[in-house]
Amino acid sequence: MYNQNLVWALPMHPGFALQTHPESLMRDFARGGGLAGINKGEGAVTLRYDVFETDWGWVGACGSEKGIRYATLPEPSPERALDDLERAMRRPLPDHEPGAFDAYQSRLAGYLGSGGAEWDMPLDLDGAAPFFRRAWDACRSIPAGETRTYEWLAASAGNVKAVRAAGQAMARNRIPIVIPCHRVIGKDGGLHGFGGPGLPMKERLLHLESAQA
Repeated sequence: MYNQNLVWALPMHPGFALQTHPESLMRDFARGGGLAGINKGEGAVTLRYDVFETDWGWVGACGSEKGIRYATLPEPSPERALDDLERAMRRPLPDHEPGAFDAYQSRLAGYLGSGGAEWDMPLDLDGAAPFFRRAWDACRSIPAGETRTYEWLAASAGNVKAVRAAGQAMARNRIPIVIPCHRVIGKDGGLHGFGGPGLPMKERLLHLESAQA
């Protein structure tokens, strides 16, 4: 989930470095792995958004014909959800299309009620940096009711030294819950950085899943 409080001061560097060292990964992030890179090419596709209510609060979602591109965590009001959505997109909201994400809404309702859901729905991850996509894929492999560390995530994404970049991938998670960044914790077992509603939501999601494990 996007969390601007977790953004490190990143060095700008000419060129797009190979993802061999953590420093290279962070330069890649600065040049295209962050939201600027995510937004590339969005003008070539038609995006639409919707906001809907769940038992846990209001959720905003935005996507294309390829699938969901952004979503928010539950918020107390539709206005808060849409603020989160627009902040994550770094651009004005596209056209509103009520019911555009009914399948996602249904699965999310099931998850929030029981802690289990099959997220077999298309996602639109176009424009994301390769390391971010690998980190998100690794994150999705973590079973519900279990957690992994940022060190594990970095190694699973292909660079054991890129713990900082792995943290950025979670901070810039475009589709929380579906990409379960709440399952990634510190090596000391502590909960760190979570956007939107913050750490209480991360703890609540983990409790929901552990109760059903």
